[in-house]
Amino acid sequence: MTRPARLAISGASGRMGTALLGLVRGDERFELVRAIVSSGSPRIGKAAFGDVSALRFTDWTDAGDIDVVIDFSGPEGLGAALDYCEASGASLVTGTTGLEPALEDRLTKAAERIAVLRAANFSLGVAVLTRLLREAAAALPGWDLDIIEAHHGRKEDAPSGTALALGQAAAAGRGATLEELAVYSREGRPGARKNGTIGFAVVRGGDIVGEHQALLMGQGERIELGHRATDRSIFARGALEAANWIAGRAPGSWSIEDVITSKM
Repeated sequence: MTRPARLAISGASGRMGTALLGLVRGDERFELVRAIVSSGSPRIGKAAFGDVSALRFTDWTDAGDIDVVIDFSGPEGLGAALDYCEASGASLVTGTTGLEPALEDRLTKAAERIAVLRAANFSLGVAVLTRLLREAAAALPGWDLDIIEAHHGRKEDAPSGTALALGQAAAAGRGATLEELAVYSREGRPGARKNGTIGFAVVRGGDIVGEHQALLMGQGERIELGHRATDRSIFARGALEAANWIAGRAPGSWSIEDVITSKM
C-alpha cells in the first residue's frame, strides 16, 4: 500500500496485544486506529502507548475504515473481529487458538470473501524452520524423525502447537498426515521404532520462551534443525510483518510461510 495501513488490534490488553502496541508506535507502515479489549480487561494506559486519547478501547462500534485487524484475543473476541472484517472487507491476521469447530468453519468460509492469515507461531524464524523441515523430510524419507520442544513451566499444553505444526509439515513432506505417523510417548518396553513414525519429546521448566528442534537420523549421520526464541517480541514483530503483507490482499487463506516465500 502507498499509505500506512489502518490497523486495529483485537486483544490489546493481553501479552501479545501490549507487545504489538509498543512496536507499532514507531512503525511507519501502520496507523493504529482502534485497540479492542474484552469487557473486564484493563484499559490500555499511556504507559503502553503514549497519548491514546484518539483510540477506542471497547468494541467495534463505528470502527470506520480499517485495512487490517490483528487478533490475539480469545474465541469470543475473534468472533467479534471476524464479524467486523466480513462486514467491512478488512483483512484478518489471527494467532488465537483453542477454537471450537464452528468458529474454525467460519474462518474457512470467511477466506472466500476476505484475506485471512492464521498461524500458531508468528516467528519468522519458525516459518523458515517449518519450510526447511518439510523439504528435508521429503528428501530423506527413510530417516527417523523426532521433534523436541521446550517451554516455561507454566505452559499447560504439550506438545506445543508449534511442535505439532512442525510435525504436520514433516508428515506432509512425506505424503502422509501427522495422525498417521505421530508417536507422543515412549515408556516401559515399547519395542523397536516403527519405520516412518514422527516422535515427540517435551521439556517444561524455568522461563524458557520457546525452543524447537527436529532431528533427522540416518545411518552414520544426523541432521539437526532448530529454533530458539529468547524474546517474546519476535512473535509480535512477525504478526506486524504478516499484517503489512496481507493488507489489501485478495481473499484467501494465507499462512506465515506465504509471507516468507514472498521475500525469496
